[in-house]
Amino acid sequence: MHNAAFRAVGLDWRYAKLPVPPALFAETVRALPASGFRGANVTIPHKHAALSLADERTPSADAIGAANTLTFLDGGAIEAHNTDAPGFLAALGEDEARGLRALVLGAGGAGRAVAWALREAGAAEVAVWNRTPERAKALADDLGISAIPRPATSDLLVNATSVGLEPHLNEAETLAALHLDQLDPARIVVDLVYGDAPSALLGWAARGGSRTVDGLEVLVRQGALSFERWTGVEAPIDAMRAAAASRQSLDTSGKP
Repeated sequence: MHNAAFRAVGLDWRYAKLPVPPALFAETVRALPASGFRGANVTIPHKHAALSLADERTPSADAIGAANTLTFLDGGAIEAHNTDAPGFLAALGEDEARGLRALVLGAGGAGRAVAWALREAGAAEVAVWNRTPERAKALADDLGISAIPRPATSDLLVNATSVGLEPHLNEAETLAALHLDQLDPARIVVDLVYGDAPSALLGWAARGGSRTVDGLEVLVRQGALSFERWTGVEAPIDAMRAAAASRQSLDTSGKP
């Protein structure tokens, strides 16, 4: 996705995967600027560590408590930013959440970023549910939102859990795992999980007349914001979306 974006705007840059164990994370990141790197995306399990080691933090990264984008500034400083929240809102539509009753499923890093984004975007109510109630309550207390013991009717539903990553789960099993089997779909349903076809959750929502947003679009929007932060160039969204969709199809088909 990023390499396609670099080609589209004529930048002779390269995006590469760097698997790093937690014990070597800080040491590796601090060595990257001298090796010619301009930035890095960070994923599980390093998002909290990325925030901790940064010399500078954006307000959103501080508020969410995690960073997924590092930028190596002139002079050697490392800036931590979080594009999970604004990327989610860009995929959803900047003003779509205003005045809605929103329910976030999942209290991990993605759920925290989404809940914070919805609160900041003017949702009338933001509630979070998690299979471990204590985690939902901790997140709710941190952000000043509500934790609920069981999913309830909402205008906007966001799945930020890992349910759906398991390809063997059918629709009924997916809905049961998320405790949605007794509910009608929300008016807008977002699933951060993505695959070669619409998730079981989004299939259920679409048949119920919901507007749906899949995780691939959220990924593209997050990536575009990282790209712009590193390069100062407007991201070629269409090129990034096409590359992500193409690679997704290759990965899930098992072809090289």
